[in-house]
Amino acid sequence: MINEISSQTKNRSLFDLTGRVVLATGGNSGIGLGFLLGCAKQGADVIIWDINPAGHDGTIAQLRDAGARRCLAQTVDVSDEAAVISAFRDAVGEMGRVDCVLANAGFTSRAPSFPDLTSETYHALMNVNLHGAFYTLREATRHMRDRAKAGDCGGSIVVTGSLSIFHGLQGMEHYAGAKGALAAMVKGLAVEMGQFGVRANMLAPGFIMTGMTGGAGGGAELDKVIERMSSITPLGRPGTISDIEGPAAYLASDASQFHTGDILVIDGGRHVKSL
Repeated sequence: MINEISSQTKNRSLFDLTGRVVLATGGNSGIGLGFLLGCAKQGADVIIWDINPAGHDGTIAQLRDAGARRCLAQTVDVSDEAAVISAFRDAVGEMGRVDCVLANAGFTSRAPSFPDLTSETYHALMNVNLHGAFYTLREATRHMRDRAKAGDCGGSIVVTGSLSIFHGLQGMEHYAGAKGALAAMVKGLAVEMGQFGVRANMLAPGFIMTGMTGGAGGGAELDKVIERMSSITPLGRPGTISDIEGPAAYLASDASQFHTGDILVIDGGRHVKSL
């Protein structure tokens, strides 16, 4: 029997997530959905947080088809602190634990220029992209710290970043500011949570075809965007949500157990190409 168990363990995938629970905010589409699909394909249980309940059923069906053993969908506005606290408590109660959290929910907006950026636009974005991520990460770290103190160490914190951390974007200083703040927060979490066996990293995608980038639309305008982004990307194409699946499985699994405090750039080489 010992030899049989040893053989089964030896033959498990390096990225095996059987028995692990992965939560993603903004999980019904885009980066969040890609992250959950990558984890589901490795056997993870998944928790979907999204502000739009209409997408839950379709997302659950996709994730079950991909291999998710258990799926929980919750309608959560991450900018609402009380809602985040309550939803995380309910998720743990339903699923038993959370092993990996992707703080991903957010949106973009652009002002004509920084002097024309209104306070309303600034605060609306910060409430979701920065404060919502903070509320989510705080609940995740509280849960993982409590588990560690009870003898169950480990966990993975992942935050969705952006190339705007590295490159200036006119009229999007508020968006870049939120992502830059989260990049700094990730480094602090890597240092503070390491004692509990919890690692923290940021995933910084380049141009990924999602609803937020126009990937759900079509027409000549979208074709122009794809052509332009492909021309400045060394791999010659825009990214798709399937390009997020591999990094997701890596970051959620023990394959990344000594990888923390980092920014993983998934952009087809765009960041390293000179203008």
